[in-house]
Amino acid sequence: MNTFEKARRFIYRNARPIDLALFKYHFENGSANDVITALSAYQNPDGGFGHGIEADNFNPNSIPIGVWKATEYVKETGGIEPDHPIIQGILKYLSSGSDFDPEHNQWLNTVPSSNDYPCAMWWKYSEESKTFEYNPTAALAGFIIKYAKKQSPLYEKGVQIAKTAADWFIKNAPIERHIAACFISLIDYCKEAGDMPFDGAALSAKLDEVIDRSICRDTSRWGEYIPRPSAFPKWQGLYSDELKKLCHAECEYIKSTQLADGSFYLPWQWSDYKEWYVAENWCKAAITIDNMLFLREFGSLE
Repeated sequence: MNTFEKARRFIYRNARPIDLALFKYHFENGSANDVITALSAYQNPDGGFGHGIEADNFNPNSIPIGVWKATEYVKETGGIEPDHPIIQGILKYLSSGSDFDPEHNQWLNTVPSSNDYPCAMWWKYSEESKTFEYNPTAALAGFIIKYAKKQSPLYEKGVQIAKTAADWFIKNAPIERHIAACFISLIDYCKEAGDMPFDGAALSAKLDEVIDRSICRDTSRWGEYIPRPSAFPKWQGLYSDELKKLCHAECEYIKSTQLADGSFYLPWQWSDYKEWYVAENWCKAAITIDNMLFLREFGSLE
């Protein structure tokens, strides 16, 4: 049985409906609407998202990282119309001020209510856990710029945050994959909207520098929680001569490390809760989809 068929069987046996729909969308001519329908089950009346949409956090309440995760599903299926209930709900949540720190002009990365539910330790809230490095705020600001009505208070807020965030990233150049991913989303949203309220060339150049420095070239460390080329699957820099070779090396690594059940090892865990053993397969399914997409992109999907 080849790599893809083993992965497919794992997905069908273990993935959540939303990730199964995403798999079908990418590989079996499935409908984007099926992904969006599955996504709607995670949306709360306030427009935000919870209920484990971020698989490492079982908090049912709306949380910024859950909203970000929802926007990623929307992005991955090509986007939906601004008047769609999911989009309008997200804009409602982002307008509400919930989980927003006005002093830093950012949404919280972790929220107090997550402490009441099973979740990974990095989603536990404490004063020490509060970080303001634009994860997920930069991506949410981009979402606002694309979808909110121009000149609305929310749109103006998104533009203000985007300008400040871009300036911060250019000055600080944080070597952290999740922060970089949020700024990639910010640029993508602004390009799609035809509205770049900051120096897009300067931010793109700094992102190129940060991503290039982030990717681990030491293949012996690829089993660790460390960025391989696939951490930035849509970054154009992967097609440079040097990194293209590294991408092909990662394709071989992916195929050689596939587990017997068709999934892949996760370099993290939070087994303080029994729910981890459910979340583990959810996370493995998501990683398996990402790996199959990466293999397909670089011509190695069997």
